Amino acid sequence: MNDAADVVVVGAGAAGAVLAARLAEDSGRRVIMLEAGGRGGNPLLRVPLMTGLLLRSRYANWSYRTEAEPGLGGRSTAIPRGKVLGGSTAINGMVWARGRPSDYDGWAQAGLRGWNWDNALAGFRRIERFQGGASEMHGGDGAVPVTDAAVEHELIDAFVAAGLQAGYPPSADFNVPPCEGVGRYHFTIAGGRRWSTAQAFLRTAPKNLHIVTRAQATRVVIEAGRAVAVEAVVGGQKRQFRGGEIVLCGGAINSPQLLMLSGVGPAAHLQEMGLRVQADLPGVGGNLHDHVLVRVEHACTQPITLQALTRIDRAAVALLRALASGTGPAASFPLAAGFMLRSDPSLEEPDLQSHFLPGLTTATLRVPFLAGPLRAGDGHGFMANVSQMRPYSRGDLRLASAHPFQAPLIRPNYLSDPRDRAILRAGVAILRHIFAQKAFDPYRGAELSPGVDVRSDAALDAWIARTADTVHHAVGTCRMGTANDLGAVVDEELRVHGIAGLRVADASVMPTITSGNTAAPSMLIGQRCADFIQMNG
Repeated sequence: MNDAADVVVVGAGAAGAVLAARLAEDSGRRVIMLEAGGRGGNPLLRVPLMTGLLLRSRYANWSYRTEAEPGLGGRSTAIPRGKVLGGSTAINGMVWARGRPSDYDGWAQAGLRGWNWDNALAGFRRIERFQGGASEMHGGDGAVPVTDAAVEHELIDAFVAAGLQAGYPPSADFNVPPCEGVGRYHFTIAGGRRWSTAQAFLRTAPKNLHIVTRAQATRVVIEAGRAVAVEAVVGGQKRQFRGGEIVLCGGAINSPQLLMLSGVGPAAHLQEMGLRVQADLPGVGGNLHDHVLVRVEHACTQPITLQALTRIDRAAVALLRALASGTGPAASFPLAAGFMLRSDPSLEEPDLQSHFLPGLTTATLRVPFLAGPLRAGDGHGFMANVSQMRPYSRGDLRLASAHPFQAPLIRPNYLSDPRDRAILRAGVAILRHIFAQKAFDPYRGAELSPGVDVRSDAALDAWIARTADTVHHAVGTCRMGTANDLGAVVDEELRVHGIAGLRVADASVMPTITSGNTAAPSMLIGQRCADFIQMNG
């Protein structure tokens, strides 16, 4: 078997699948892509409502956990990451949220000139196959279908109506400026089925793209300051895949871990782990940040919520219907409506994002072999989460040992900056205001969480510490920056500082998180990396 290529891509997720497919469009370029997980042939991966279980299960999931988090009252929280072709796009909530123009213009203003909004928009338009067709703001013939939320539910309609009654503006498309208001999201769902990047980009891989699954990378081989190969364990055997260029696309957890295992990272930490230092880059593993959410939950006075699907007969019917015809309650993702709003009217831009659910949990389909026990006895209810789109808190990631199969130490340092807690409190107030509107009068039962007695800042902060959770949007651990930026890991063309022939292309390179869900921006990063490599021959 030929284990040599022009480019070796490590990771087949949101960025990696896009990157490898784009590079392989040149029939003269041989590309090898390594994926630690399997090919993802299980048809349940394509059922949209399975997300609630997939994020909680160990199937197709790295199932990472944080260390004990002081800001969460000493709790550890789950960090699900996709371990399959398509990566996290095979298990995520499928929301298409590109971020705000100011996100990308902010990167450009910090010296990353190629990342301004105009360039980002051009990249997104190449990726999208927008349901409404091509326009100045959307692409019409890309590989990724972007569709309106197909789910219909009277509680979802009530949420949008209540938001307008509360005085907030409507939004027909959160991806089009001003990216503000109350409305419905767009999803990477078509025909009632999930479209991961594997489905969009890898189904008909050309012969010059060689995909190796069940191949866990253990280190990048560096010779005389140049990356020349990736060492991986495939079928229990160690193999080396040599490449003219190596691109890490493992995401905000796996990419910094692999860099450090390869001797690229904070020198003192690498020496402590007994690793030879190839490049002292203190920023590797730093700048870890993520969206953090809390949930406002109500009992529902009518039996119309997703609770009905916890009955195994109804769940089975919904699942079979989705598999057979792409229709029914399991063929859409019910977090269809929400908002992007300002925690303070004086702000220039929205800083809060919410998703509404006509139930109390998305883990409703009873598929025991994929997940542990479901919450029992919740009864009928509805909830909305709220998260801060641009958090201030920063954490880090470090090796637990030099053994490549041991999970790293993940310390996001959630809510360490008091501004984050204050903004979440404001988000709770907005949700309470929306749920108090007339549109919810026919449905509104008791407030289950935080609870009507939780009102003071101190009480809300204590509740936030007990209940806050990640939105699964970890970024920043191999951030882009200019040559004089001592914390930067890669330059604006995603080349690792100090190591030739090595790039990183995934959410880890974001200097600051984008305003909203991160799958679409990660695909953009893969697209842009392909452009950079192609420009350089």
